[in-house]
Amino acid sequence: MSVQKTDTEATDVEQAGESDDRTSSALTEDQIFHLLQNQRRRNVLRYLQGTDEPVRMRDIAEQVAAWEHDTTLEALTSNQRQRVYIPLYQSHLPKLDEEGIIDYQQSRGIVERNSLADQLDPYLIDENERTDDGEDEASDAEAEWDDYYIGVTGIAGVILFGAFLEVPVLSVISGMALSAVILLMYTFLTVSRYVSHEVGPAKTKANADADTN
Repeated sequence: MSVQKTDTEATDVEQAGESDDRTSSALTEDQIFHLLQNQRRRNVLRYLQGTDEPVRMRDIAEQVAAWEHDTTLEALTSNQRQRVYIPLYQSHLPKLDEEGIIDYQQSRGIVERNSLADQLDPYLIDENERTDDGEDEASDAEAEWDDYYIGVTGIAGVILFGAFLEVPVLSVISGMALSAVILLMYTFLTVSRYVSHEVGPAKTKANADADTN
């Protein structure tokens, strides 16, 4: 009996050691990419951020379904819940458990976040917030360019009105020259707007890549 008990205890210690190694080792870039390439797994990890206690798998599935359908938990249909619940139950949660990111007790429907998940937190940008911020920035930029066009239109109007009243300096410039000046202003403004739209996002992406590396 004592020998059997000793063997069992040794096995338990061995398994505990393997569990500690699994939850404390650093994830490779390939592992991180593979785990986060699926949106549902990202949403699961978002839900578990900041949790210290075990949570119900059903609660995770409902929240992920609500995020996917851009609705509330109360407004979810049974079909929407089911379409998310089954893949999480059969595939995504077992995968996260296998990699040591979570402890998933499938038979009890319980999920608990492991410390290894901390390594994924920097990559879990809230996609909805990011989209909203991007839309706000785009709206502000468009409004700014609208102001520029209004300003150029005002200047063109003043030039034409001054030429019509034969204001000194303007009165000696031919109509063709005035048209060329106004066209040049609009051309310069349009080219500047195009360049800012092309260069701005590329520079932002480059900065983001640099921060990630």
